[in-house]
Formats: sequence, C-alpha cells, structure tokens
Amino acid sequence: MSAAGKVPDNRLIITMGDAAGIGPEVVVKALAAAGVEGPPTLVLGDARVFAPLVEAFAGGLPLRVYPDPSPVEWETPAIHLLKLPGPPAALPQPGKIDPAWARTAMGAVARGVELVRGGVAGGLVTAPLNKEGIRRAGYPFQGHTDYLASLSGGADCRMMLTGGEIRVVLATVHVPLREVGGLLTRAGIARTIRLAREAMIRFGFPRPRIAVAGLNPHAGEGGLFGDEEEEVISPAVEECRGEGIDAAGPLPPDTLFYHLARGRFDAAVVMYHDQGLIPLKMVAFERGVNITLGLPIVRTSPDHGTAYDIAGKGVADPTSMIEAIKVAARLASGDG
Repeated sequence: MSAAGKVPDNRLIITMGDAAGIGPEVVVKALAAAGVEGPPTLVLGDARVFAPLVEAFAGGLPLRVYPDPSPVEWETPAIHLLKLPGPPAALPQPGKIDPAWARTAMGAVARGVELVRGGVAGGLVTAPLNKEGIRRAGYPFQGHTDYLASLSGGADCRMMLTGGEIRVVLATVHVPLREVGGLLTRAGIARTIRLAREAMIRFGFPRPRIAVAGLNPHAGEGGLFGDEEEEVISPAVEECRGEGIDAAGPLPPDTLFYHLARGRFDAAVVMYHDQGLIPLKMVAFERGVNITLGLPIVRTSPDHGTAYDIAGKGVADPTSMIEAIKVAARLASGDG
C-alpha cells in the first residue's frame, strides 16, 4: 500500500504505438481482458482511433478522454485516454506507413517517459512502432530502445526478452549480422551481464545463474572458428565472475538453450538479435515481453511488431500485450 499522497507505483502509462498497426487494438483488448483486476492505466493516443475499438472490443468499458492527467480517475473501470497534441487531420489507413502518424507515435513515447519520470505513473508500456515509419518521419533511431535511451539522457540500455522459462538479454540489437563482431567489447558484454543479473534479482532470483553465449559455432572451438570468444567474451565473463556474479561462458550457442530451457540457467546473455529471439519465439511466441534494462524507468512492450498484414481486421492476439502489462506492473510495484 502506498504512503499517503504518494502515487501508486503500479499505475502504468500505455502508448498506442503506430496507429496504422495493431497497437491500438491489442491495447484495448488487453485492458478489457484485465478488467478491474488489472493495474490502473492511462493510454496515450487519439480518441478517433480508439473509439471504434473500444466499442468493438472493450466489453462495455467506457472510453474516457482527458486533456491532461490531473482529473484521471485511475481506479474507475474504463479505458482512460490522454489526448496527444497535434495529431494528423486524416485518420491512419490500416497497414499503410504514414510519417505523420509515426511522429505522433514517437511523441506519445516521449510524453510517456515524461509522465513516468514526473511521478504520474510507475511504469511505461509501449505498443509497437514501425521502423520504416520512424525513418520516413525523420527520426535517427532504430526503434524504441535507442529512442528511450536518448530520452533518458543517453542511458546505456539493453533489450531483455522473456517468454516462459526463456529469458535473454542482448549484447547488440538491431544491427547487420556482419557488424556484430566489431561491436562486441569486453566492457559492453560485462555491462550486459550485470544488467541481466540485476533484472533477474528483481524477478525474484537472489543469485541468478547467467549463461553467456559465444558468437561463433562451438564458441569458437579454441580460436579455430573465430577469436571473439577468447579476446572479448571470456574476459568479460571472468570480470563479472570476479565480482561474484554466477556467470558461465562463453558457451556454444547451439547447446546453451537446451540447458536454459531445462533450468540449468536462469537467463542468457546473447551476442546478437536472432541468436536469442529465435529460440524464445519458438517456445513463447504469443507470450513474449520486451523489457528495456538500464533506463531510469520501468518499460516493457509486447514482443511483436505492428503486423500491418492484419491491421484493421480485428484478429490481433493481445496475449503479449497482456503479459507486458503484467510484467510492468510487477516491476513498477517492486513485486519482481
């Protein structure tokens, strides 16, 4: 229970994401599924986009629209929506990239960070953005992670994905595969291991066991298939072990996930995007959650994109958004 006058930590801000994608739909469906049992939430979006979705999918919950957060009745069962300034005049077309709506979506993220850092809520949940839309809108960002880092003063962030018993933290994110080896550094991998450990402690693991993947087949086979393991990864692991972190590696990527799925390790640090996301999505595609580590705020998102191919068809699965809201509420309230 919060102290008198203190904002409840489990209040969440939810951004609508790209309005031409499935973001608004899965937000409404997730909030309807949570009902009165879910955490108090405030959606940042456009009422014209949300009104028909609320009517179709909210199960009778009303849509309440506010010009600012001060009058929000957080505990009242409703879809509470905070209007965004200056949305495009024309509504988005489902499945069509629109730079103007991409700018609105990015503005919602910036506003969400501002509200959470200002103490209005305890965490931020973001619906998907479209990377090409971001680029066409003139933003120099790959997606949420580096944009959130910029909004937070240049925080050195990492992406963590969870799904069932699979938990991975990425040393690099959205970069061409041919560039990964050159981007790996001892300091960067060591920070990734430390952030993975801190995250797992928050999830209730007092002494988390962290597996660290090699980059190359068979973790380099003693330098036969590459020297990144001996030159960069192994020194980072030993540095962290010297700090008391239970880290193992570099381990061959083709066997690491066998042991992770069977409980030998609690989380894995992986060297590049697909190395971690392929096994996670294979076993927990609908339940995956993205958590940004290293930010001064709690931030989660569903582990899927804008899904333009099904946007506007009413068939989007909200399971990943439901899980993202649950995880954010747990982390924001300190329940792990």
